[in-house]
Formats: sequence, C-alpha cells, structure tokens
Amino acid sequence: MKKLVKYSGILWSVMIALVLFPSCEKFMNPDQELKITKGQLYDDWYEYRSVEMGMYGLQQKLVEQLLVLGELRGDLLKITPNADADLVEVYNFNISKTNKYASPENFFKLISACNNLINVLETNHPEVTDKSVTEISNYDRLYGEALCMRAWAYFNAARIYGKVPFIPESLVTMQEIEKYVNSKGPYVDSVHIIFGLDGYHNDTISAIDTTLEKQYYDTRMITDHFTNELETKVKAVGVNHYIDNNDDTWEITIWSPWSMHSLLGQMYLNQGNYAKAAENFDKVIKNNTETHRYQIDNSFQGGFWSNIFTTIDNREHIYTIWFNKTYFQQNNFQNLFEPLETSHAYMLKPTKRAIDLWETVWRNQIIIENNTNPSLTRMAFVGIPTDFYRGYGISYLYYNNSGPLMGPDFERMIMLRAQGDVRNSKAIMEGMDTVATKYSLGKNSFSNDANYIIYRAAGINLYMAEIYAYWAYPDQYDVVHTYTAKSLNLINDGSYFDPNVDRVQMGVRGRVGLGSGDDGIRINNIQYIHDPYTNKITGYKNLTNNLEAKQKSLENQIMDERARELAFEGERFYDLMRVAKRRHDPSYLAEKVAAKYPAGQRDQIYSLLLDENNWYVHYFDDQPAN
Repeated sequence: MKKLVKYSGILWSVMIALVLFPSCEKFMNPDQELKITKGQLYDDWYEYRSVEMGMYGLQQKLVEQLLVLGELRGDLLKITPNADADLVEVYNFNISKTNKYASPENFFKLISACNNLINVLETNHPEVTDKSVTEISNYDRLYGEALCMRAWAYFNAARIYGKVPFIPESLVTMQEIEKYVNSKGPYVDSVHIIFGLDGYHNDTISAIDTTLEKQYYDTRMITDHFTNELETKVKAVGVNHYIDNNDDTWEITIWSPWSMHSLLGQMYLNQGNYAKAAENFDKVIKNNTETHRYQIDNSFQGGFWSNIFTTIDNREHIYTIWFNKTYFQQNNFQNLFEPLETSHAYMLKPTKRAIDLWETVWRNQIIIENNTNPSLTRMAFVGIPTDFYRGYGISYLYYNNSGPLMGPDFERMIMLRAQGDVRNSKAIMEGMDTVATKYSLGKNSFSNDANYIIYRAAGINLYMAEIYAYWAYPDQYDVVHTYTAKSLNLINDGSYFDPNVDRVQMGVRGRVGLGSGDDGIRINNIQYIHDPYTNKITGYKNLTNNLEAKQKSLENQIMDERARELAFEGERFYDLMRVAKRRHDPSYLAEKVAAKYPAGQRDQIYSLLLDENNWYVHYFDDQPAN
C-alpha cells in the first residue's frame, strides 16, 4: 500500500538519523562508510520526501506513550497483575522521571526534526512564507505538514506535562535541544548559522553566537501560539502522493487540510473558544468534497463498525498513524492488551466502568410517559441490552484459562442478568477477566501493527455535539437560545446536516442502532432514572427551567457516548480534564477515575486528583511557566 515506504524506507531512516544524530556514520550496512553533509541532503524533491517520511516515523514512536497516558489515567483502563513498574507508576499517578512513559525525548526528536525541515524550507524555498505567491507548490504543502506536526507535538506534550520548554527554531538537533533543556541559565547557541538566499550552497555563510532565554509554555500559551501560527503561516497542507502511488489512503496517513482543521478545532475547544472550534470542525464535517466524507452515514453501520479498525478509509479516517509489519513498523499494543495465552504480556484491561457503558445500553426500548404524573411512567418494553456493534467481541472480551466467552454464552449471561437472575448470570462469569480487543481486530498474535487513529469522523461529530450542548446566546429581549437540538441531531440521527447537500446521515448512535425513538439521547424536562441491568424505571429528576442542569446532563451523556465510540484511542483522560475545567469542578474527574481503584486506595486517589496539579506528569517541575 505504501509504495514510497517501499522504495525509500532505508533512505529516510538514514536521512532522519543524520538530521538528529549528525555524529553517526554507519547505517544499515556495517561495511559501508556513509558521510553526507547537510548541503547534500536537499538536492532534489525525493530527498525532501524521504525526510518527510522520517518525521512520520518519529510520530510512530509516540503512539504507545500517547495511548498509555491518555487512557490508563482515565476511567476506562486499569492495570493487571502483569503490569510492569512503569505502568504501575502511571496507574498510581506517581510517575518518576525515569519512567519510559514520562520521557519527553520522542517529542523533542519530532520537534527538532520539524524545526530542521521548517528551517531548510524557509531558507531554500522562501516562497513558502510569502503569501503573495499564490501558486501552491509541494514545498508549500510540505511546509504545512511540518508546521502541523510541530503544533501537534507541542499540544500533546503540553497536555501531558502541563508546561513544556519552547524550543527555538534554530535548534535542529537533539544534542542542541538536550543542552538547551538541561541548561541552568541562558543557553548560548554557538552553532547558529545564517545562510544566504541560496541556502547551504552559499560559500559565504557566517556563524554567530546567540543567547537563548529558556522559556516554558503552559497549555494556554501553547494553544495561543500554535493556533495563530497555523492560521497565519500555512498556505497548503499535504503533499499529493496519490500521483506517484495511486493510493488515496496516503492522504489519511499524512497531515492534510482535514487533519489540520481537526487539530485547530481541538486546540480551540481545549481553550474554550467554541466559535473558532466549531468553525474548524465544520470545515471537516461539512466539507465540499465530491463524497462529503467525514459525515456519519451507513458506511460503517451496524456490524461494519469494526472495519474502522481493520481498514483505512477516507469516509471515517481523518488522520491515522500507519503501521505495517512488512516494513518493520510495529507497536506494542497487542502485547499490552492481549492475554498471556497468546504469547503477550496482558498488562492493561478494561475497567468495570468501561464494560458497563457498553452493556447497560438498551435498544428498542419503549417508554409510556405520564408527563402530568411522572411517577406513573412505565416501560412498555424494557428493550434489549448491550451495544451489539461496538461492545462485546469488538472493543472487549471476557476471557479465562479456557479462552474467550463465546457469543451465545455472553448473550445468555446478559439476558439472565436483565431478567434479574443474578445467580445464574454470575455462574457463567466465574473466573472471567476483561480483555481490550480493539487493537487485535484482524491481527494474528504476532502482527503488532495496528494503526493508531488520531482523528476520525465520529470523534469530530461528538466534539461538535459537545460544543452545541453549551453554546447559548441571548437575543435582544434577553431570551436565551440554545443549540442543544443540534447537539442531539449530531448524536442521534445526523439531521444536523442538510439532506439536499450532504450525504444521508445516521448519527453516531444511529449508525449502531441506538439513535431512534426512546433509544436516542434526550434532554426532556423530566429525566427518568433506570436500573442499569434491568432498565426498569427507579425514579426521575425534574429539570424544568434548569438550563444548566440540562446542559450538564447532556454533556454527561455525550461523554458516555465518546467512551463507547472512542474507548482506548488515547483521548479519555483529556476528555475528563476538559469537562472538569469547563465546570470548574475537579471532582468530576477525580470521582470517575478514583472509582476504578480498590476500596482501600479509592479515597487516596480521589483526594490526589482534586488538585489539578496532579493531572500532569511533573517532568519540568523545577521550571516555572512563562
């Protein structure tokens, strides 16, 4: 599928190593002396493309760290007794600097590579910074890719560490960055080189000593800086490799206009700027491509939902980090999740909270409401339990020494529990444990090359639903109008979209059979409380004239839907952080996360997480944010 990787895999490995580690001379062939100067690196377009691919190789090295820190600190994953010391530290929120998941090294490597390529492009192709040059070239597109990748690296690092050193663009090697980060005072860049207009081929270059003041940017500063940079500097994003390899999935595995707007929307949402976030998300899901992709139609309806994780498809995938064992590009996901019996370590598993989110959804339920006397409301039909298409066998399994719990036995267990037969239901589950399977779909035990999705259509649609849950405005008569109907339409049936322009829509819940009638998310004045395992009504809440309570209720349901749809994809902890900060209520996060711990540890974790400072990895604690 990846023709460029096939013919340039060795070359880009060599070139990126030269960019990051100039002292290394031997690569791949121990008998070959390879000495290439910077001036020889960028003689033609194919060398630029090889360095481009090397940067994506550096992104691949970040995925395990992103997944572990984004999910294990949330409420959907926990450790098993097989977990190594680093995972135990992450789980217990006492991450040391020596923890492999704490190290910012791979972020710095990516940032240094981006700095280098940006520096070279600005020097050798100054037209990339000139907005008056309207003819778009591949150098413009490559420049946009590097800017996006650098912004993404900083944004994710800031979410992890709370604050990060801002690396000057003149520092383009890991050696320089390490010296800069570890310097006790101002850092003198003694190898800063000023090039003439013809770049590396200029014989009259000069070097000057430049004093750099070390600066640490917090999440807000990172967001402000890089949203502005992407908005003002990028002319185009994404080199069209389809011309060379006839493979339209390439656009999904590199930075593109769609992934750039997804990143911008995500940063603006994190910042609380709903208008700018919605503007960028709308450019993704209301795009004017021929197929109007990134809307939720029947492409992955029902049993086809699992294909999201076994294919790369531009109807759902916006940006995906690609792996393939054929090219020795693999990750550790299967080792983390799969049982010991499959020759893997089985160190992480779904929590009870995660399992309940799938198993306590009910389809085809029918409620006979009595709005005058809500206590008389009853269930005409309690419905059928479980999220069939996203839950059992797709996102998780039950497993014991005899192997996985087979589908018919799972269905029998669920129905017995729904009927109140707890004893026989528990008998089926004797000795069972939970296993996350999302990264094992379509893989054999030794593949270790599941793709890692950064952005996809359902995630962006759910971000938009989250925005509309809170977006409200007063009219000239101070009457408050809300967009909650749009939020519900995005989730339930997709009627947010114009059927005369867009594709036929289903909504995030609708495409898995949960968005119609009483199955859909609702925010009525009277909200009924159901027993999660039998779906019987046990009470109700009256939210009449209480807009804030309705918004929080809708937001809670959107976060539950994000968990069902996007579990184990690396965003859960940051979803909880975002909501807790929006509500100015750290207990929102603390309560959800602490619930997965044993009784003797639960109160300790809850108290720890009431302090927002403990949401971050304290790698740079000795340095204040600027």
